[in-house]
Amino acid sequence: MADNVEAIQKSIKWYLIIGGILILASGATVWLSYVELPTHSLNILVGMILATIKATLVALIFMHLNHERSMIYKILVFTVVLAVVLFALFIFSHDDPLQFKGFYAPVEQQ
Repeated sequence: MADNVEAIQKSIKWYLIIGGILILASGATVWLSYVELPTHSLNILVGMILATIKATLVALIFMHLNHERSMIYKILVFTVVLAVVLFALFIFSHDDPLQFKGFYAPVEQQ
């Protein structure tokens, strides 16, 4: 923690810079929702990358996780790996739709 005026002013300046970056990234996310990239999947990928960057900045700076012990980093790495696996499963499921008789149209009764 800061114990003198200069250190406090430096940390306030740092928070304002990170806050500005977060505002710009949020603006980029909104802009991305109005722009159509070559594929819809690319829109989702860029949006998820921006969201990940914003979440990382909030966790490290505003939640002070950049000063934690190594165990917290192991838990965070596990969480990131799990999130990447879930995103990959979502993308793979998009390429493998459900297909069985009667899924898209009602089955005629006899």
